[in-house]
Amino acid sequence: MLAALAHRAVLVTGAGGFLGRHVAAALREAGCRRIVAPRQKEFDLTLEADVERLFAAARPDVVLHLAACVGGIEFNRRVPGEIFYRNVMLNTLVMEHARRAGVGKFVGIGSVCAYPEHAPVPFREEALWNGYPEPTNGPYGLSKRAMLAQGQAYRAQYGFDAIHLLLMNLYGPGDNFDPATSHVIPALIRRFLEAAETGAPEVVVWGDGHATREFLYVEDAARGILLAAERYDGGEPVNLGAGFEISIRQLAELIAELTGFRGAVRFDASKPAGQRRRSADVTRAKREFGFEARVGFREGLRKTIDWYRRERLGAAR
Repeated sequence: MLAALAHRAVLVTGAGGFLGRHVAAALREAGCRRIVAPRQKEFDLTLEADVERLFAAARPDVVLHLAACVGGIEFNRRVPGEIFYRNVMLNTLVMEHARRAGVGKFVGIGSVCAYPEHAPVPFREEALWNGYPEPTNGPYGLSKRAMLAQGQAYRAQYGFDAIHLLLMNLYGPGDNFDPATSHVIPALIRRFLEAAETGAPEVVVWGDGHATREFLYVEDAARGILLAAERYDGGEPVNLGAGFEISIRQLAELIAELTGFRGAVRFDASKPAGQRRRSADVTRAKREFGFEARVGFREGLRKTIDWYRRERLGAAR
């Protein structure tokens, strides 16, 4: 598996991020020895001069474009303009210079946030353009749609092999646990662990608990990205997910159990909860490049909690 990638120069934007570190590790495991992982402090991908300089130096055969300006609900509410601008600029510039450089394969990483707020569940790729995304992450979702449109336009005009993967919510070891920018799983893990340690009587969770999400373990996501890079050449977007749906209430109760928190879980319906339901039809990924998630949700959560516990212990020494 992945023999072709092992012999190519692969540029991974966002390689220092949560998903990027796992993708780079999966590439190394597959035998790839020419991995280009630019650092943000050396190459600002929102600046054309930096992007041009990166491609001149890297001369990649394949681009895995993972870089993004992204965060949780509160981050999306606080800086929507910055989110839109940075993502549109870095997506547009990286793809344009990949085309100019004659890159053989461009893998754009999209997001479940691009789906319309009221798309039927499970989300099918054909429904992507049938409405505006959920407003709290609308600017981010639309920036990802723009990247899909750019890739399809470049395929039509230039024969550029750009593919687009719609990733469900990711989680796993190495996730972002900063309360200012983290997504729901790391935010809840941190909150419940701290509450268990201090003996807090309750933990408050945003929303009424009825919203649903689908979560994909990060190592499964990395494997799916590499499978698509090697085996998929279509212009249509592809969902990459685990194919299940869980409510935030169920999620909070499960994390409370796994972290050892024995207090009350209270839901604050006055706080935003985002899109009411999210779950994807994942049949296209299985059909087109043989991807299926392998890590069960409870197992993945336990691995994530164990990793975060070790990190906190290490930081405290």
